[in-house]
Amino acid sequence: MARDTDAIEKEIQQAREALAGALDELSERANPQRLSEQGKEMAAQKWADPKVKYAVYAAGALVGLIILRKLFK
Repeated sequence: MARDTDAIEKEIQQAREALAGALDELSERANPQRLSEQGKEMAAQKWADPKVKYAVYAAGALVGLIILRKLFK
């Protein structure tokens, strides 16, 4: 038995609203400015970890010593 047009139109409208909501959510998730801010926050959190911070300092000092050694050799 065929459904009436009012029910079909109502279902179509609900599907459109659901799709619009999904598209809004996707556009918010893929917002480049938001992703950039998220990346900055993650980097700041990693840098706040003493293990990471001091490992980077040690690597920089090692590279600096190697460069100085090569220059004065």
